[in-house]
Amino acid sequence: MKLSEFWALMEHEFGAGYTPVLARDLVLGSLGHRTAAEALDAGVNPKTVWFAICEEQEIPQERRWGPDKEPLR
Repeated sequence: MKLSEFWALMEHEFGAGYTPVLARDLVLGSLGHRTAAEALDAGVNPKTVWFAICEEQEIPQERRWGPDKEPLR
């Protein structure tokens, strides 16, 4: 996943206003107790960060790949 795809998924799911707040403030235990922004800055794959956010925020499986995309089976 490209970084631009990560941000597009974030904005689609959480909205343009809340996305930067969530990325900056939500601490993700599965990413070493870092925020999404910290993890991305440290070089963690955007896909890994996205799925950590999905787990933490309990995003249903069918919405994890964004609009018009089916989950991989």
